[in-house]
Amino acid sequence: MAPKSPHSHFPWPALWLLTTCAIAAPVEHPGKPLYQKLCAECHGDRGQGVEDEYDEALTGEKTLEALARQIDRTMPEDDPDKTTSEDAKLIAAYVYDAFYSPTAQARLNPPKKELARLTIDQFRNSVMDVIGCFRMGPGFDRPINAEQGLKAFYRGVELPKPGEKAVDTTPKDGIKKKRPNKTIEKVEPVISFHWGADSPDKTVLEAEQFENRFEGSVVARETGVYEFAVKSENGFRLWINDTSARNVLIDGWVSAGPQVREEKRSIYLVGGRAYRLQLEHFKFKEKSASIELWWKPPHGIKELIPAHATRTDRPRELTIVSTEFPADDSSGGYPRGTTISKAWDQAVTEAAITVAEHVIEKLDELAQTKAGAPDRGEKLRQFAHTFVEAAFRRPLSGDLKQLFVESHFASAKSSETAVKRVVLLALKSPQFLYPNLQQGEKADDFEIASRLALTLWDSVPDKKLVQAATSGKLKTRDQIKAEAQRMLMDPRTKAKLHGFFHHWLELERAEGASKDPKIFPDFTPELLADLRESLFQFIDQVVWSEKSDYRELLQADYLLLNERLGKFYGHPVTGEEFQRVGFDPKQRAGVVTHPYLLASLAYTKQSSPIHRGVFLTRNIVGMSLKPPMKAVVFEDSHFNPKLTMREKISELTRSGACMSCHSMINPLGFSLENFDAVGRWRTKDNNKLVNPVSEFTTHEGMLVRLTGPRDIVNYVAANPGGHRAFIRHLFHHLIKQDPAAYGPKVLDDLQKSFAASGCHIQKLLVEITLVAAADGMAK
Repeated sequence: MAPKSPHSHFPWPALWLLTTCAIAAPVEHPGKPLYQKLCAECHGDRGQGVEDEYDEALTGEKTLEALARQIDRTMPEDDPDKTTSEDAKLIAAYVYDAFYSPTAQARLNPPKKELARLTIDQFRNSVMDVIGCFRMGPGFDRPINAEQGLKAFYRGVELPKPGEKAVDTTPKDGIKKKRPNKTIEKVEPVISFHWGADSPDKTVLEAEQFENRFEGSVVARETGVYEFAVKSENGFRLWINDTSARNVLIDGWVSAGPQVREEKRSIYLVGGRAYRLQLEHFKFKEKSASIELWWKPPHGIKELIPAHATRTDRPRELTIVSTEFPADDSSGGYPRGTTISKAWDQAVTEAAITVAEHVIEKLDELAQTKAGAPDRGEKLRQFAHTFVEAAFRRPLSGDLKQLFVESHFASAKSSETAVKRVVLLALKSPQFLYPNLQQGEKADDFEIASRLALTLWDSVPDKKLVQAATSGKLKTRDQIKAEAQRMLMDPRTKAKLHGFFHHWLELERAEGASKDPKIFPDFTPELLADLRESLFQFIDQVVWSEKSDYRELLQADYLLLNERLGKFYGHPVTGEEFQRVGFDPKQRAGVVTHPYLLASLAYTKQSSPIHRGVFLTRNIVGMSLKPPMKAVVFEDSHFNPKLTMREKISELTRSGACMSCHSMINPLGFSLENFDAVGRWRTKDNNKLVNPVSEFTTHEGMLVRLTGPRDIVNYVAANPGGHRAFIRHLFHHLIKQDPAAYGPKVLDDLQKSFAASGCHIQKLLVEITLVAAADGMAK
């Protein structure tokens, strides 16, 4: 037994234990009781949020100093004066280290990559490219060429040469005595011809009868339904994608008489691809001849197919999955394949059946064989094996080959039936549907190739990626980076980036934008379509330029206008092509003041500082907003008709509960009040001078004086918080995972490299791709 002190009631070991524990016991942070007293009622004891109060978790990326300033200024929400500046500093220090900061969140809730299936876009692109690996030619083993227009072949009876007598074709056998046919070849930018009683070349071809063929491809910029139309008084046929005789899209081969008629039909196309186009036209003894080729793309207007949407290359058929799928989960702010439902499973099954039937229909072409060939069975077996490898994005092990290929050829009554079963099973397998199911503890070259293709293309690896993986040339970051840089120039990357800008700029609200026709009679669907084209041409010019400068997206003091837009926005230009038009830098600031965006963030008659302010706060400045405790609907009739929109919004949001968020929203929205509901510059609102001046509290808790949009974009372009907002949105769109799942410093590292590159968007794309592709690889 341990000795006791004559003056002690405790054994020495017990006293030592008590003393040691007392010394080791953590001291409560002085900010914790203040937080529990003033904040926990709304935010929860661990910042987890409280339903019907503030149900979002108290996490973020503000600095400790900025967080303290915000607490001092706005908390508690019902009485900010309860908190002194010293209290705010103590509360901020406790909150920051306990659960607010990214480091604290990584400690408390180590983020994990979510297991995700293919999204709808990824499924469609992957199926298209799995089958595409069996085809050759432009768009498959080499890029589509850049030459615009369609190849035209005008074929008819050659006119008699000087001194020769024309043949009378009136007798029944007269046509047989005609002179030899003559074919004229050229490239036509737009198909819109009205020859009247003449031939396509009245100096060479007779006008009585001739036939024309236009061939090439049409480029679908975005995914959706495209309506095609042909106008003519003669016979015509149009094929899109599949040019087999039985799959003609528009068949007007039988002429209906002397009147011009229009035939139209729609087809679903996947964006970022070029589709084979073939148009045939003929005249036989009609009094006149003409032909026009039109389309109506998604979110566009009906127009003659423009030259920039056509190419002279003639690619092979692409496999289009047009099955309707239930929408992907977008609760995190971006589409993810994180939900499974009976409807989704049924849609995948229907799509797989359709694809299998398509494969059987095209089997001889895809497997490079023909009926009756002695080696047909072996070629079909090899096709099935290669198909599964392409779908699984890696070579098959012996067991998988037996399960997915050999067993079906052994049991099926015919090789065709075996192929159909293989296709169905492969497209329904987890290996295809869940591409981030890693095969081993460490990613191999094929896993890295799969990540590259999924990140930049939403698809499977192409032949060059497969070759690199097979050769072991994806083992270093430099090798991976080189492949990513090659892949940037592929149309699929550009299509995916269009999807990003559609998401980042919230353009879905613009697609149905309408304005009061009495106030804005010239704001027509045609003008809205021009605005959309203007915005995307501007984005493409900036992103794919040598500088690729994110800051130009925000700070550009020009718009791309055609004649219709120039007239409407007060800067006349001549011609249908979009031209760069400079503005006063105070009046235009990149995407923030593009009329397409401004019109979407407005009411039918008036501007909307709240819509514009919320968009700027979340998407451009990069600050979070909590959902309003009570939704307040703006009713114009409830206000004095003499008030400006700024005065109405100030009155609507003046309560303390509203101003916790509207102290950020309103200054940003008011800075755009010089723009009306259609994005035109104005100096007066309701016969009063517009007042765009406000003070805005930044990420760092500092006040910035805003006098217009130029002040906003200059602040964001130079501020790490604005950069991080852009990077986070782009990361979500490309990888469809939380950046923190790849490490607590990923966003910081990306932001630093982005700033060091001069805010180079293309380089940022590569860096984000490297995060996903090289995950787990030593730097």
